Parts: sequence; C-alpha cells; structure tokens
Amino acid sequence: MSDLVSYKIDSGVATIQMDDGKANVLSYAMWDQLEAAFDRAEKARATVLLKGRAGVFSGGFDLKEMSKGPEQAACLISRGSKMARRLLAFPTPVIAVSTGHCIAMGAFLMLACDYRMAVAGDFKVGLNETMIGITMHHFGIELARYRLPPNYFNRAVINAEIFSPEDAIDAGFYDCAVAPEQLEASIAQTTALFGKLDGQAFGSTKNKSRKDILELLNRCIEADLVIPK
Repeated sequence: MSDLVSYKIDSGVATIQMDDGKANVLSYAMWDQLEAAFDRAEKARATVLLKGRAGVFSGGFDLKEMSKGPEQAACLISRGSKMARRLLAFPTPVIAVSTGHCIAMGAFLMLACDYRMAVAGDFKVGLNETMIGITMHHFGIELARYRLPPNYFNRAVINAEIFSPEDAIDAGFYDCAVAPEQLEASIAQTTALFGKLDGQAFGSTKNKSRKDILELLNRCIEADLVIPK
C-alpha cells in the first residue's frame, strides 16, 4: 500500500499532507499515518501545516468501514475523535490548509486546528451527517458547539447546510480564504506569524483555555462508544 500521509520539515514547520489519490477518506490506515506524522512533529516541537490534496482536504470517514456494523462504526468514530482532540491540545500551533472540499470528519479536523486557511473556489464545506442518514455523535456536536458561532450551529450540525469556502468563514469553519495564486504567500506569512510566538506560552495558554472543552470531549468519546440497543 502506498503512503497516505507525507511528512517533511523545514525551518521549524512540519508539513503533514493527506493524499490517497481520491477523497482523502479517513480510514484506520489514514489515522495510523496521521498519528505517526504528528508524533514526529511533536518530538521536533514544530509548527504543523496540515494539508489535503488538490481539490479535497478530506471527504470524511471511510464509509466502507463505517458500514460494516454499529460497533465498527463506533470504533472508527472514536479513532477520529481522539485525533481531533489531540489537535485541540497539541503543544505547538496546528495550521490547516484546505485546497478543496472539506466534509464531515474532514470538517471536524479543520475545526480542531488553531488556524484554518482555504482556497476560494467552487468547493463544499460542512457537516453532511444528517443529510446522509447519520446521527451526529456526541463528540462532533460538542466540538461544533465550541467552534461554530451560535447562529450557525443549528444550520451546520442539525440542518447539514453546506457552505462555500467564502461563506464558511462566517460559519466558523475557516479563518480566511484566498485566491489560489495567493496561497503560498499567505501560508508563508501565517507560519512566520506563528513562529514569533513563544512556544511554551502558546502551548500552556492553549491547553489552559481549552481545559473545560477537552474534559467534555473526553466524556463524549466514552459516550460515543456505547452502542444503542
């Protein structure tokens, strides 16, 4: 099997890129490789640049694995939730860059990052779970409640409204959207700004300010493993 996640580091910035050649579905194999890449970045104390492939950040969970049964689905959801929680508590900055569609668990990964950049264009962004017959898990509800503006929460989580990259800024999924030709300059500017932060102060403040939500998400992860009878 070819690598799904690449890792490179330069000048204190670790670029972690998902690329399965298709929709960047979040399978066990993808989670394994993401975990390994973040392990390397954490050991290096590097700022992380998390990217997808051209046209798609991630289309969400691997539905083939999700369809194997309730227990299998719950385990895969738990794996994704734990990864998103790790990003929320990661000791160094995590900057996400979306160059395409960002859907379902892909959007939750985006919500877990410290700064979210996107390429403007004809791309879909949002949480489509209730549109495709999936009841939203506790973790997703609470992460969305934490990161999305209140006036967009119902629209995004319950109504499964899908946004353009530009509209996704107001909806809370992205912090900025730039033209494709401006992306590399914007990435360089953003990583430079984060590079000026004191690493110890950043990590401590990030985890101190997120203490309550991290504890709540721990409980959500446990609750989501309970299979309804």
